[in-house]
Amino acid sequence: MKTLRIAAIAAACLAAACSGNDGAVSLSSYVDPRIGSGEHGHVFVGAGVPFGMVNLGPTSIPQTWDWCSGYHESDSTVIGFSHTHLSGTGIGDLFDVTLMPVVGEVAYSRGAEPSSDAGASVEEAQATGMWSYADRTREVVRPGYYRVPLLRYGVDAEMTVTKRVGLSRYTFPASDSSAVVIDLENGGCWDSPAETGFKVVSPTAVEGYRFSRGWAKDQKVFFHAEFSRPFDSFVLKGESGRYGRACFKTGEGERIMVKVSLSAVSEQGARANMEAELPGWDFEATAEAALKAWDSELSRIKAQASDPVTLKVFYTSLFHTMIHPTLFSDVNGDYRGADGQVHNAGRDTYTVFSLWDVYRANMPLMTIIDPERYSDFVNTMVSIFDEQGKLPVWHLWGCETDCMVGNPAIPVVADAIVKDIPGVDKEKAFEAMKATAMLDDRGQGERRKYGYMPAETIHGALAEDMECAIADGALATAARFLGKQEDEEYFTRSSHSYRNYFDPGTLFMRGKYADGSWVEPFNPYYSNHSVSVYVEGNAWQYTWLAPQDLDGLVQLYGSREKTVERLDSLFAASSRIDGEHASSDMTGLVGQYVHGNEPSHHIIYFYTMLGQPWKTADLVRQVLTTLYDATPSGIAGNEDAGQMSAWYVLSAMGLYQVEPAGARYWFGSPILDKAEIAVPGGRFTIIAKDNSPSNKYIKKVTLNGKPYDKWFIDYSDIVKGGELVFEMCDKQCEL
Repeated sequence: MKTLRIAAIAAACLAAACSGNDGAVSLSSYVDPRIGSGEHGHVFVGAGVPFGMVNLGPTSIPQTWDWCSGYHESDSTVIGFSHTHLSGTGIGDLFDVTLMPVVGEVAYSRGAEPSSDAGASVEEAQATGMWSYADRTREVVRPGYYRVPLLRYGVDAEMTVTKRVGLSRYTFPASDSSAVVIDLENGGCWDSPAETGFKVVSPTAVEGYRFSRGWAKDQKVFFHAEFSRPFDSFVLKGESGRYGRACFKTGEGERIMVKVSLSAVSEQGARANMEAELPGWDFEATAEAALKAWDSELSRIKAQASDPVTLKVFYTSLFHTMIHPTLFSDVNGDYRGADGQVHNAGRDTYTVFSLWDVYRANMPLMTIIDPERYSDFVNTMVSIFDEQGKLPVWHLWGCETDCMVGNPAIPVVADAIVKDIPGVDKEKAFEAMKATAMLDDRGQGERRKYGYMPAETIHGALAEDMECAIADGALATAARFLGKQEDEEYFTRSSHSYRNYFDPGTLFMRGKYADGSWVEPFNPYYSNHSVSVYVEGNAWQYTWLAPQDLDGLVQLYGSREKTVERLDSLFAASSRIDGEHASSDMTGLVGQYVHGNEPSHHIIYFYTMLGQPWKTADLVRQVLTTLYDATPSGIAGNEDAGQMSAWYVLSAMGLYQVEPAGARYWFGSPILDKAEIAVPGGRFTIIAKDNSPSNKYIKKVTLNGKPYDKWFIDYSDIVKGGELVFEMCDKQCEL
């Protein structure tokens, strides 16, 4: 016996009306959280609510890259059910406050799965820890609810959540030695505990804390746990004393429930969160409330498509965009700031900002469907600036990881200014962006000195510079909106720094040293994940990383025609990746276009901007139908906290914001027949007439019944409400 596999996902039509949603169908019924749980998708599988602090689900034994979320479709081991998980990330952390229902005495450790090479039996391997195989053939997962039987113990484990509280229900066999173990030792991947503590506060309640180091260098989690019946005893176990065993005698089929609330502030904060959100024990009502919360959020877009699988992928993608960022403040508004101190902003505060990923599509999607929450995201980022002296790069539970390159918060904050998102102090936000852009860290001082980042300055210098240039372009746009002419001119010039890397001899962006010489040797197919001027890519992709300045790229190539010709070569090139240490993030290739990683995501839409929208249509449809599907391997790369899914959601409706903070959504090829979007002005409806796999080209556009001759639509026209109609055909259409 090795592992139990996920049963094949049925291809049959959903029980709901397959042609669309008429208001009576639960949109959550279209969601399969296991999509993206295989290959390198790294999605969270378990129980959560939209943007909630608690994501409660299984954590497996492996701590390698494909287990960044704690779950992979190829593996059914369970060390317990943790209350925090990441979704879709390329680095693992969290897995805090893990519960494991057990029967009998166990070894208090993570344990190891049996090795076929060593010839160990399952029983011998299970003696190394508390872990059990889960029966994935009987696994049930839907938005807000998770259930799986644990084969080793004969325990059926169910769980649901509120925003800050996880509620677990375990059905035990008859035993004098049943228990629920609270595991504060085991996180996952790069996480390790630094300090932990338990305190029994009543015959039914325990609270404590788990401080850890990992990707988040100084993470603090406090918890309060209550049991539905008194435990017979609560004892600390393991050499570290980081396992708390709540012991019970159980009858056959007896259910014991445990609710655990979290806080980044204190045990008292966790206790108050539970009192506010889940004072009782009604499991079914809690699960139903979680499902309704998902239905409410998913109803921000009501989609129709002739193919039920398209709806399944669409709503699962929308679901994935609503896991992160996650709530970080207590019910009273308290949160732990980037300075380690407790603050109260008087509003919801968030964390898990995977900004290098999500500034491209996920955040532009949120400006349309949830501007009020977007305001909280941006205000959180400005608070982080106040606390750590710069806007966040990749923020995780109050800790700056500095992961990835550039200034990726700037496009998000600038978007709020340009789109006039209510509730954002524009002047304060602008000053935070400007101060961040003018820092000398992460190679920015050398960038100002030389006009670009020399290759010897910092790892990934070209990528770092080009991402800073994108942020500067967004900052310049915000300055123009605010009437700050001097700042606009300065940051516009700075946004052109990437042009220094263009080599007219090879027609690629290349690394350059401080003396102006090129980095040699040069191979545009070469990738090195750890040592290169490119980050998670090669020259093919990074040559096009200038969404803020397509006109500048045209100037470099000499004409639109030559630019299109060169762009054609990207998609026609061999999909080989050279290099012994090539980045494993480079997946989902179409030629050298890499859809599985973010630097490529805007490139397809350059064709529309360059006057050849039929090429955008061809490629968008190809990506939508071949690099996304309704299976565990249905996402072409790391889901990246919502970015891969947001690309699908926007592109399926026929729109994509290419220019960061540009407030223009360029047209592609809608795969949905209709999408009704809830916007501040009411409903914005997108209709694709005569839509089909062959009718993928836009022939004619009307906006509110009038002919429309642009190949983009402004954000302001979307959020005021109205109707955008695409007439589709099977012919290539000129601009």
